[in-house]
Amino acid sequence: MRDGEAPTPALLDQAFAAILSGEATQAQIGAFLMGLERLTLTSDMITSGASAMRAAMTRVDTPFACIDVCGTGGDGSHTLNISTAVSFVLAGAGLKVAKHGNRAMSSKSGAADVLEALGVKLELSPAQCAQALDEVGLVFLFAQAHHPAMRHVGPARRELGFRTIFNLLGPLSNPANAQRQLVGVFADDKRGPIAHALMRLGCESAWVVHGHGGLDELSLSGPTRVTALKDKTLSELEIHPNDLGLTTAPLDALKGGDAAYNARALRELLQGETGPYRDVVLLNAAAALVATAAAPDLTEALARATTSLNSRAALSKLDQLIAFTHRTPS
Repeated sequence: MRDGEAPTPALLDQAFAAILSGEATQAQIGAFLMGLERLTLTSDMITSGASAMRAAMTRVDTPFACIDVCGTGGDGSHTLNISTAVSFVLAGAGLKVAKHGNRAMSSKSGAADVLEALGVKLELSPAQCAQALDEVGLVFLFAQAHHPAMRHVGPARRELGFRTIFNLLGPLSNPANAQRQLVGVFADDKRGPIAHALMRLGCESAWVVHGHGGLDELSLSGPTRVTALKDKTLSELEIHPNDLGLTTAPLDALKGGDAAYNARALRELLQGETGPYRDVVLLNAAAALVATAAAPDLTEALARATTSLNSRAALSKLDQLIAFTHRTPS
């Protein structure tokens, strides 16, 4: 990498394996990550890193074809929790949702933070996670619990102080092996490499999106660029909220706060609160339904997402998940 040449796939595999096994020193990890940052991101890099994370993770064995809605984070927008709310809407629409996430990285409230504030217990065993998918149709897969090998990377990442390739690998390393995904990215030039990596990793269908204003979600403030994976083929499209009859709104209209603030907003949304937060969740839920091949088009997908909210099915999924996580293990 000193000459600006990308490592071969074999060398990438060796490096990621050494890092996640704890064999590499912090100095070696830091040098490797800095070297990658100077290179153009490729699907080889992402595929190798995600494969290593998958090999090292604590898996959830389930017979269900799960979906995941997960962003890379790191967009610096400090919005309300969008993909977490979308997960409840999708579960309310009848899908099996294995929501993968972590605590906040660049915001005040990550998926784990807001769910904890809502009353969801985060620490579940793999067997309990599988049981939640069966009984509730939704589970939160806490990244810290399922990716213990990431402890080897933490010190170097903190000392470097900038985003590295590991910020991109979480959404590609779902412990329940979700094969259908909506993935948001913090930078538009990451869409293509991540979509190619998903295809190489065997993902059945997915949208990789970057929203107007820099969001790692579909945006209400303008168009969202999409790389779609379907039938082992990639295509490009652009989605505007007006395409679905939704009103545009500035990014500030979605500004969030701490975990308690965002938790109140999320519950109020599921209880029927209207406004930009509802609209952006509907937009992303509709996209997720199409991205995961659960709906044929955005019009039907929006109708299904709206029904999930209006019928309080999405709210019921939240309450069911809270109750499940507080049950005494059998």
